Amino acid sequence: MTGPDFLTLPTRTPKPRSTGLTHVLDNGIPLEATSQLLDSIGPFVDIWKFGWGTAYLDPQLGPKLRLLTEHGIRACLGGTMMEIAWGQGKVEACLDWAGQAGLPMVEVSRGVMPMTRADKDAVIRRAAASFTVLSEVGSKDPARQPAPQAWADEVAGDLDSGAWLVVTEGRESGTVGTFDAEGGVIEAVVDAVVEVAGPERILFEAPQKDQQAWFIRRFGANVNLANIALDKVLALEALRLGLRADTVQLPGAVGSGMRSA
Repeated sequence: MTGPDFLTLPTRTPKPRSTGLTHVLDNGIPLEATSQLLDSIGPFVDIWKFGWGTAYLDPQLGPKLRLLTEHGIRACLGGTMMEIAWGQGKVEACLDWAGQAGLPMVEVSRGVMPMTRADKDAVIRRAAASFTVLSEVGSKDPARQPAPQAWADEVAGDLDSGAWLVVTEGRESGTVGTFDAEGGVIEAVVDAVVEVAGPERILFEAPQKDQQAWFIRRFGANVNLANIALDKVLALEALRLGLRADTVQLPGAVGSGMRSA
C-alpha cells in the first residue's frame, strides 16, 4: 500500500541515494526492535552506524546486518572503534573482522586518539581498498577544535585519500564540532568544508531538530544529515519535505491556497 500523494512537496532523491542521505546512530537496539522499527523507517534510512563499539559486542550482529541489507541500508562501523584499534596496533585485525562480519562501510576518524594526518591518511587508504569509507573531521573535545581552514584542509585530504563522504563532528549531543556549546551552527566551519567539497560530499552530523532545519533551509531537502536518533527519522523526513513549520517555506512545499480536486 502506497502513501497519500495529494500534497505538492519537495522532490526527494530515491534509494539507493548518493545525496539526501539520512545516517542514523544505533546505540545498541536489539534485533527484534530493529525489525519492528524498520517497518516504519526503512525507506528513509540510508546509512546505519553502529556507535560506541556496539557491533563488537552484539551477539545478533549477523542477523541484524542481513535485516539492514533487506531494507537497502548500508551498515557502518563507528570511527571511535577504529581509533581504538589503531591505538592498539590492530587496524588490520579490525578490518578483517569487519569484512568477515559483513560490514560494507567503516568510518575513520581522529577525534579521540593522537592520530596524525599521515596516520589517518594511511588508515583511510587501507580501509578504502576493502570498504566504502566515511571519514570524520573535528574533535570530540570542545576545547580542542580546529580553525575553519584546518577543517577544510582535512576534508580535502580525506577525500584525496579515498573517503567517499566526510562526516562533520557533532556527536550525539550536537554541542561540539560544527556546533557551539548551545547547539548553534558555526557557519564559518560549514562554509569552509562546503567550499572544498560541496555539500554533496559532506555528511553533517545534526542530532537536534533546529540544526536539521538549518541545514535543510541552507542546502535543501536533499542535504546529507547524520547522527539522527532512530526515533526521529520520520520527524526528519517531515522536515525535509516541508511538513513542519520550520521548513514549510521550502520550494515545492507551499501551494497557492485552497483548490478543489
